[in-house]
Amino acid sequence: MKPMSAKGPKGKFKKKRAKKVEAPKACRFEKEGTYEIDYRDIETLHRHVTGQGKLQGRKRNGTSAFYQRQLTLAVKRARFLALLPFLGE
Repeated sequence: MKPMSAKGPKGKFKKKRAKKVEAPKACRFEKEGTYEIDYRDIETLHRHVTGQGKLQGRKRNGTSAFYQRQLTLAVKRARFLALLPFLGE
């Protein structure tokens, strides 16, 4: 008995889609040579926050894990001090 893998509703085999592969983005903080992300630098923080007020992920931004942790902390501090809104505009 054959296993029923990748069969559609009418018994036909589905074609597999090609996976989308993107080149990894370089971290802009490493390029600039920044060591610490400041919570008072609103322009930089605003680039990494969506219109809804959410933080963008590392894959979308291209930031390294080291800077993503700093970025998260800086955004949270800026929100607490009312420099950035908690929700989007």
